[in-house]
Amino acid sequence: MKISKRAAHIEPFYVMEVAKAATQLAATEAARAKPVIHLTIGEPDFTAPPLVQEAAVRAVRAGVTQYTPAIGIEPLRERISTWYRERFGVDVPARRIVVTAGASAALQLACMALIEPGDEVLMPDPCYPCNRHFVIAADGIPVLVPTTAAERYQLSAEKVRANWREKTRGVLLASPSNPTGTSIHPEELRRIHDFVQSKGGMTLLDEIYLGLSHDSDFSQTALAFDDNVISINSFSKYFCMTGWRLGWIVAPEPLEPVLERLAQNFFLCPSAVSQHAALACFERESLEEYERRRAEFKARRDWFIPALQEIGFNVPVVPDGAFYAWADCSAWLEAWDLSSSWDFAFEAMKRTHVAMSPGRDFGSTEAARFVRFSTANSMEKLQEAVERLAAFRP
Repeated sequence: MKISKRAAHIEPFYVMEVAKAATQLAATEAARAKPVIHLTIGEPDFTAPPLVQEAAVRAVRAGVTQYTPAIGIEPLRERISTWYRERFGVDVPARRIVVTAGASAALQLACMALIEPGDEVLMPDPCYPCNRHFVIAADGIPVLVPTTAAERYQLSAEKVRANWREKTRGVLLASPSNPTGTSIHPEELRRIHDFVQSKGGMTLLDEIYLGLSHDSDFSQTALAFDDNVISINSFSKYFCMTGWRLGWIVAPEPLEPVLERLAQNFFLCPSAVSQHAALACFERESLEEYERRRAEFKARRDWFIPALQEIGFNVPVVPDGAFYAWADCSAWLEAWDLSSSWDFAFEAMKRTHVAMSPGRDFGSTEAARFVRFSTANSMEKLQEAVERLAAFRP
């Protein structure tokens, strides 16, 4: 069987490979005495709050399970619009909101709508691997631009300008970012967007962790700039609905019918049950619970980052959002005589039964000496993980 070049160019999602190894370890006799602590996948340990669960049950019992419009039910699009107005003070008309089968579907739709074969898209290194794979799937070329801790591991307007070439189509950014948990300062993001607009390009922004911002300097949506920013968001992270596979894209009005046509063909529609359940995300009781959880994620960050530093990891930039720690494990590599964070992740899992994500997924510039910890687990588990690692500290 001949496999397409497009598929051949998409690498495995290595985080999932590590998670698979952790699951296998968890089934062993040794893991019964010392259960594996999973700090790999970015999935909140919180699930959908009660009102959302109840809304899903009501939808099923009422038989509201058939196809919906390809761009989502109108009440949900209106609720999302209201959330932008009340949370961020930004007017985003419902007609610009396309509900999708998760943020992944939103990114796929945007890339298919905007990228021609051979188009180059600038992205920071490190970045979330699936984002660059969506570019590849549209026959585009992701161009990873190395970033530094001084730049908060984000692209600057200067670097975008320096790397812009004839075939550059635009930028694909994330703020806050996975794996670093860092955001682009709004003023810098505006400078990037203004330059991209001057070139007739696209500003595609992954904002799925925006609701989990912990610093007011970074907690504004780029949709405040103008209507040409294309923003991706999700019910997975802040709204704790990972497996429900529901997200959305805010697009310029001329792009909306294009996205609708593609969505009709690729997905038919997002999950009907998930959409009706998500309406309850915006009830006062649910929003209060989400804010309580956001405070808990911040508390975990505030404890975990100093604890990592204490046992020999270096976190060059304290994350201002999301639930990750991008940590330099160089001291551990030297002490354990290992060549890369990939080897370290598996060796640490074997010795301590703590699973983390090696940097290999997220780029190439410094990936061999960085690991990503997910702090989406409980404080109790985070504390135990540090205790286990501390026993082997360099």
